[in-house]
Amino acid sequence: MPTANRPNFIFILADDLGYADLGCTGAHQLTNVPISPHLDQLALDGMRFTDGYSNSAVCSPTRFALATGRYQYRIRAAAEEPLSSATARGHEGMGLDPKHPTVASLLRDAGYATALFGKWHLGYPPHFSPLKSGYETFFGALSGGIDYFTHADPAGRHDLHQSVSGDIEPVHSDVYFTDLISEQAVQFVAQQSAAKPFCMNLHYTAPHWPWETREDRAESQRLVAEQRKIFHVDGGSLATYRKMVLQMDEGIGLVLAALDKAGLADNTLVVFTSDNGGERFSDVWPFVGGKMDLMEGGIRVPLLARWPARIAPGQLNTTPAITMDWSATMLDAAGVPAQTDYPLDGHSLLPLFEAQPQSTELEARPLFWRMTHRAQRAMRLGPWKYLQVDGNQYLFNLDQDQHERANLATRFPERLAAMRVEWEAWAATMPAIPPEAKASLVFSEKEIPKATH
Repeated sequence: MPTANRPNFIFILADDLGYADLGCTGAHQLTNVPISPHLDQLALDGMRFTDGYSNSAVCSPTRFALATGRYQYRIRAAAEEPLSSATARGHEGMGLDPKHPTVASLLRDAGYATALFGKWHLGYPPHFSPLKSGYETFFGALSGGIDYFTHADPAGRHDLHQSVSGDIEPVHSDVYFTDLISEQAVQFVAQQSAAKPFCMNLHYTAPHWPWETREDRAESQRLVAEQRKIFHVDGGSLATYRKMVLQMDEGIGLVLAALDKAGLADNTLVVFTSDNGGERFSDVWPFVGGKMDLMEGGIRVPLLARWPARIAPGQLNTTPAITMDWSATMLDAAGVPAQTDYPLDGHSLLPLFEAQPQSTELEARPLFWRMTHRAQRAMRLGPWKYLQVDGNQYLFNLDQDQHERANLATRFPERLAAMRVEWEAWAATMPAIPPEAKASLVFSEKEIPKATH
């Protein structure tokens, strides 16, 4: 395929966004101001997936899967739930190995311009960085979360960086982080042309804590004054959270407008989703659970795709799709094969975009999850879901019970046993969880330093 005819890709990832946090996925209208008008329009202009899943119920493991198109369990650092700066900083084994092919590196080598704006969370220099894993341009944060104004990470270190002459260097700004990376993405899109395809990842930290809108600089200053760094158990509100989503949506609207102005929208696949389910102020209705849970509220996420040249508008798709499927989809659409030594676990979703979708194989395949936290395991096959938490076994029919309240394990013991056997056979193909791997909620009262006055 000639390079100039290949599609462009914009992959937008929210952080800790709940399934029903968008208007198009059921957000409750608390004011006359829509919470996500641009994303709602994106859904109308393309395809909304009702059964979109994240590869994990916590952030960095999902990002490993997105980067590689493979189950994150194949990578040692993804066993950390999540990858913390204390564990990863300076550690040669705690990151995305530069030798491992990524979607970005494969597309770059195939002639694409590649860029990441926002959150990386896959290891620290000098051993790891976005530039070592296929991105030619980077502007954002290396850690898992930062203050939106000071850009300090959970340890209080400055964490705003940019690529300069093939290296990553710190950059200083006090601009609200959501706006800052939106502006960088707009500038990048404005510089593109039909002569060279591009792949741009826009990874927001919104609506991850600390709960700060662009009007909440004083709240950021309070956290600094009380030596909280970015920990924020005594702040935030539903109104603040929803405004964070709205301000992310505004930035996405600017990016889409820049794409239109550049005349590139028709042949650009735009995908929006979240790295895991919601936390604290989010809405996951009709599901239960949240971040760190393999119940639907922790892994069922908003998933939208627009590609005017290939996806007819106004479509609703019920086929289960998982984060790593988009890695396979982008490579397939670009005509770029995966490396044989690193076969993809994700499946291309291109068949779903046809006028008469061919989705039988995708609908029939099983999806698997495991987590160190509470010894969780999960498998979805058609409407059925097998779940284990703290050694307890569950079986749910998601078509009949999205709330995961009717445990059918004793009514259908043969089905439960068959799914458990299949999960265990799959798990045997993955590296074992290292005994030293850490599972942490990251955000708990006992981790919050005492305020000083």
